[in-house]
Amino acid sequence: MSAISSPVNSAKSAFHLARKYMNSIDRKILFLQGHPSGFWHRLATGLETGGVPTRKVNFCLADWAFWHRRGAINYRGRFRNWPTWLEIFIQNEKITDILYYADRHPYHAAAADVARKLGVNCWAIEFGYLRPDWLTMEADGMGPKSRFPKQKNQIETLARKAGKADMVLRYPHSFLEEAVGEVLFNLLLVFGRPFYPFFFSDKYYWPVIDYLAWLPELARSRKQAFIAKQVSQKCLDDQFQYNLVAMQLQSDYQIRSSTKYNHLEEFLREILTSFAKHAPAERHLVFKIHPLDNGLENWPRRIASLTSEFGLKHRVHVIKGGPLDKLISNSKGVVLANSTVGLHAIRLGVPIITLGDAVFDIPDLSHQAGLDKFWNEAEPVSPTFASDFFRALTTTQIKGSFYNRTGQNAAIKQIVGKFSS
Repeated sequence: MSAISSPVNSAKSAFHLARKYMNSIDRKILFLQGHPSGFWHRLATGLETGGVPTRKVNFCLADWAFWHRRGAINYRGRFRNWPTWLEIFIQNEKITDILYYADRHPYHAAAADVARKLGVNCWAIEFGYLRPDWLTMEADGMGPKSRFPKQKNQIETLARKAGKADMVLRYPHSFLEEAVGEVLFNLLLVFGRPFYPFFFSDKYYWPVIDYLAWLPELARSRKQAFIAKQVSQKCLDDQFQYNLVAMQLQSDYQIRSSTKYNHLEEFLREILTSFAKHAPAERHLVFKIHPLDNGLENWPRRIASLTSEFGLKHRVHVIKGGPLDKLISNSKGVVLANSTVGLHAIRLGVPIITLGDAVFDIPDLSHQAGLDKFWNEAEPVSPTFASDFFRALTTTQIKGSFYNRTGQNAAIKQIVGKFSS
């Protein structure tokens, strides 16, 4: 990881070529809540160094701490008054663009509605579809809010204009870097409430409970790794045919706002109901729990209860861990809501079915004929169209990182370039 003397100096070196373009564009950027890292702070520095003025709205103490620069105003009003306040602020400040992380965050969703009314651009900057090493930058948002085309001919046209995706890992970071920012942000959010008493946080779990839940989960980690190794070995040794189910986090915005499920247990029940009725008798199911699951939902117990109900006890396995790509490659197909695991499977040429809204839920990429037929007649991935799709998808992607400093520089340079074009 490269050492950088200061955000200002690194931003100047990264963006001196963009300055002449930016000065000629009458834009003013409003930052809302950002990723729990120094990325927002450094991006604002880069934009201003390039000649684009920025402002920031802080909703909580965590926002203030991670921004920690001039140009911010604290919103301490009630959520119901936020749209009216924002409309006045945008007009008074002559804001042209709004940036936010987590497009379904209530304040951000409301901001997008206000921006649409006023003709202001909104941009969601989030983790990339093509993880790791990529960020996504899309107008309005991801998933059902994405403007990425769903028509094959439009994707093919876009692909012809796009370059080949650089899939080489260039900007690694440690789990510690990721965890420290996340924990610090959420603890500041909780304990800073006296300074922002009306902030409405839609966290699925109270952060303190979320983190305390990791203590027993870590205690179980050795046993979980042992089970994952055993089951994975059986899968890879072809001891049984199986379909892989990619679990997501119950707290994930992409579950709460981009699927029909109020709770992931409904997702599990739908899969097991169909599997019991329509899957070949020798087929197994392997549920792979998300690596960042805190254990509060106790998926092994929930799934065990459901498998007993459906008489599938010896055909269903639950693991947390295991070699993802190998498990995908050796499976008969992958079932998911809208996880980016689907993109891994498409790249590996393995059939998938999505049960939620996903940018890759397109004929020739994902199975379209329903879950009941997936077990026996999974529609194959078209290698040619998959290649076109990934090329086209790079038009929404930025090669870079929220954490790695070199990756931050690369991403920030590209974002500034988008505002200068």
